[in-house]
Amino acid sequence: MTRFVLDGAVMEVEATATASVLDLLRYTLRRTGTKEGCAEGDCGACTVLLGELDGGAVAWRAVNACILFVPMLDGKALRTVESLSVDGALHPVQREMVDRHGSQCGFCTPGFVMSLYGRSIGAAGTLDEPVADVIAGNLCRCTGYGPILDAGEAVPPGKSDDEDIAALLRGIARRGSGADWFAPRTAGELATLLAAHPGARIVAGATDVGLWVTKQYRDLGTVIFIGDVADLRAIEEDADGLTLGAGVRYTEARAALARLHPDLGELVRRIGGLQVRNSGTIGGNIANGSPIGDMPPALIALGATLTLRRGDARRTIPLESFFLRYGVQDRAPDEFVESVHVPHPSADTIIRIVKLSKRFDSDISAVCGAFAITVEQDQVTAARIAFGGMAGTPARAAACEAALIGQPWSEMTIEVAAQALARDYAPLTDVRGSSAYRLTVAANLLRRLWAERSGDMTSVLADG
Repeated sequence: MTRFVLDGAVMEVEATATASVLDLLRYTLRRTGTKEGCAEGDCGACTVLLGELDGGAVAWRAVNACILFVPMLDGKALRTVESLSVDGALHPVQREMVDRHGSQCGFCTPGFVMSLYGRSIGAAGTLDEPVADVIAGNLCRCTGYGPILDAGEAVPPGKSDDEDIAALLRGIARRGSGADWFAPRTAGELATLLAAHPGARIVAGATDVGLWVTKQYRDLGTVIFIGDVADLRAIEEDADGLTLGAGVRYTEARAALARLHPDLGELVRRIGGLQVRNSGTIGGNIANGSPIGDMPPALIALGATLTLRRGDARRTIPLESFFLRYGVQDRAPDEFVESVHVPHPSADTIIRIVKLSKRFDSDISAVCGAFAITVEQDQVTAARIAFGGMAGTPARAAACEAALIGQPWSEMTIEVAAQALARDYAPLTDVRGSSAYRLTVAANLLRRLWAERSGDMTSVLADG
């Protein structure tokens, strides 16, 4: 039984571990304003707001209902587009959308309204953010985003009156388990559960695993949901660097990562839409081992280490060692990713992180390149270079690094290193780019780094 708060009422529903919130809303609760556009968290037509207690208040975040599993609602609050209109009176966001002709065919409109509503109450990831960034995860197939942007700008920021909802949430006793799912509250409970169920599927935000269900119709078996494990949500910054718990969501990590280096903050901004960043986690992206995951190449280049836990035992390894080959990571069945540590880069280190994708916002990388090159007295003394999208795993460019280290910081050195990338990678050709394209742009990213640092962008601009 999953218990959650919907519009001031406690709801109780029975559902399997991978039943989607979208289906619950549309087919059980008959809240058909929430639409299915893609069933993969890409279009935002199914956007809803999810709330959970944060101290004495309710913290809201926009998420995609299509890849949100019903048990993940347990102990939380939910708002849909039907929640906004009270006694027939439109919410200010709805009124502005009407007055400014922000709705066209209307299919995507509820999702836009919910994203803009989240911004109007200061939901996660929206404070001081431009409207365009807040709705980047909402797609309109009729085009014409101008009126929607105008509507969002016209709604003054405010806050949500959630005292009644907070009181209801405090009174809900979370079950923590069901027939085919578990929801531990501590890392110790998680370790114990994994020892008893080593084949269980760990789910954090379901931004990738959700597609296994909606697109591939896979049976995940026993599911362990870790989104409520407080131990894994810690963010610690000290003189040594930044430590992120595996359950920290992208939205929560962005500011701390940006303090390490601005390129990290910009990289997070372009990971999916806001709904994806509000669900996806740092540890989930790593543990999933996708060769086109955006964060691992950047963290590898910065020398990150990964801590894994099995029972009460822990081991820490270089992040690049975790990825063995496509689809295979260095993790035992009853072991889980606990945290990742990123050291502070030295003042002499040149850092550049670049994501290339067909669509600038809310798209998967064709190539993601990360460079950390230390230069002392015009000589390269250290280099860590990593790419995603170039191999079966996120991987370092060993030959490229060797061509740089110990050499003068010069255009000639950069050119030799750029050509060495062909020895490091043999990329696949797929819908996002050919092998030749990926090798060419990888080399050009290194050349561009040199041009930017030397102040000579002439050749780069001439080449497009």
